[in-house]
Amino acid sequence: MAASPPFGLPRRVAWWLHARPTVTRTPPVQDLATAPQTTLLEVVDLSVKFRGQGGGVEAVSGVSFALARGRVVCLLGESGSGKSVTLRSIVRLNHGARTTGTILLDGQNVLAMSRRAIRDSRRGAAAMVFQEPMTALDPVYTIGAQIEETARRHRNVNRIDARRRALELLELVQIASPARCLAAYPHELSGGMRQRVMIAIALACDPALLLADEPTTALDVTVQAQILWLLRDLQRRLGLGLIVVTHDLGVAAEIADDALVMYAGRIVEQTTVERLFSQPVHPYTRGLMAATVRRGQRGRALVPIPGAPPNLAAPPPGCAFAPRCELAIGDCHSNRPELVEIENDHFARCHVALSQSASVATAATG
Repeated sequence: MAASPPFGLPRRVAWWLHARPTVTRTPPVQDLATAPQTTLLEVVDLSVKFRGQGGGVEAVSGVSFALARGRVVCLLGESGSGKSVTLRSIVRLNHGARTTGTILLDGQNVLAMSRRAIRDSRRGAAAMVFQEPMTALDPVYTIGAQIEETARRHRNVNRIDARRRALELLELVQIASPARCLAAYPHELSGGMRQRVMIAIALACDPALLLADEPTTALDVTVQAQILWLLRDLQRRLGLGLIVVTHDLGVAAEIADDALVMYAGRIVEQTTVERLFSQPVHPYTRGLMAATVRRGQRGRALVPIPGAPPNLAAPPPGCAFAPRCELAIGDCHSNRPELVEIENDHFARCHVALSQSASVATAATG
């Protein structure tokens, strides 16, 4: 029997999910549904440009969004769409890039901070779970030493307290035999355990914001479900703001409250995850769904998105998706669309979606 959608996931979204094994989860400590939600992160007109021949490459352009405490936002899109660059900008890790715009993290403008202030902000403001834990963890140090280093560097605790904190964190991320794990090296752990260790390191300084870059990459389906449920459980229990980068629609359906679909460095659709799956309006979002394996797929062929993403060093003059879009009209090839509200809290960057929305509104009032 298929597992029930976790954490109250809408059932009209759950059809994207495969059957998941049941895992034991600790009940949430606080009720985030009734807790007052304040803005934790606000990104305004973020642009990131990397130097290069011919003027460089603008990997992210005009990205704006906000995240409330206790909410989960998912950045969706193909490889090269600007998701990870956006995520790394929040903690100023895009070295060598020119970053403009405003990133307000708990009221402080990250882009205006000094390097020392940025290091201080990692004590309790934001932390990141990096992609590929096998390469992110240092192979010559034990798991305990790596967690303790984070605690001692940013929390100013002694070695004994850092060891105690490391043990608490391994228990928090539900690692079996945490005391034994402290003495282990990364190569002695499975992929799922290494990912749990990465989450433990990120939580070492009690961040208000957790950034997860492709947290389920290279993990099998069973372990993916466990890691996602762990992240969601920790987010609810600790009241974290959580941003997850993924190209997997199933991951977004399983963990997110809100979704931002990115293409060629821009947000092309933005809404709640429930509405994204039930009423997608951008042709790119629809294309991603048509190209994704889901329940009931047997006997029906997947429909790939034709063509390839544009060269960001020489982007097309109009909509970046127009050369691959079967619905493109004249304006799509000449005028770059703006991100506009198609309906209540549902935004899209698409001339076709905007014209269809206007037609529906005219018919309703006429």
